[in-house]
Amino acid sequence: MRFFFLCFFIGLKFCSAQTFSYPKFIKQGKELAALVPKNWKIIDTAYGDLNNDQADDLAFIIEYHLPIAENRAYGDSETELIKEFQKPRVLVIYFKSKESGNYLFALQNNNFILRDQEGGGMGDPLKNINIAHQNLQLSFEGGNNWRWKLDYEFNYRNKEWNLILANNIYYHIGSGEMTEKKYNFLDRRAYLVTGNIFNRSVSNNRTEEILYFSSLRTFDTFKKPWTWEITKDNFL
Repeated sequence: MRFFFLCFFIGLKFCSAQTFSYPKFIKQGKELAALVPKNWKIIDTAYGDLNNDQADDLAFIIEYHLPIAENRAYGDSETELIKEFQKPRVLVIYFKSKESGNYLFALQNNNFILRDQEGGGMGDPLKNINIAHQNLQLSFEGGNNWRWKLDYEFNYRNKEWNLILANNIYYHIGSGEMTEKKYNFLDRRAYLVTGNIFNRSVSNNRTEEILYFSSLRTFDTFKKPWTWEITKDNFL
């Protein structure tokens, strides 16, 4: 009996030790390797100025070493939740200090980066992370015969990470039938292009519309790809 309770107690301790939690990042560091927590690995990095101080900041995406059960949204953030056994991913940003040369912690986001099982038949949907024109650029792609591409650009202003540009392409790999939606949230304009992805200069039609929203979306208010219903049945 004592042996049984001892095994039970050890089992409880083991389960407790295996409980997943997102990491807490150090406030500053000199090298990228020192910023990555234990049991996480880097899957993409980008360097460039994000806060307009002429210093190369650092953005990177890390992935947990083991899969866990996660609920991820396809559609809006309240419905169509799919429970998947997958490896969590975290987006992290550090600003470079010109004075000390250290990287200073600026952002941790546990939700926005798509996981490796969320790309359909094409596999891992994460294409790249990039920094250009002081914007953080994130690109995803997935699907099967019908494929999709998502591009987002976030800009750091007034201590917020604002979504300022986005692009969403939906097309058929065989026929080339395509719908592309380009969004400029600073100008409050959306551009719809329909036609053929393989013959874009000839057969495509373009229309423009005004975007109506109260304020720019941020990483806090735009949780994950496919969860912002900009217009009825139109998700970004």
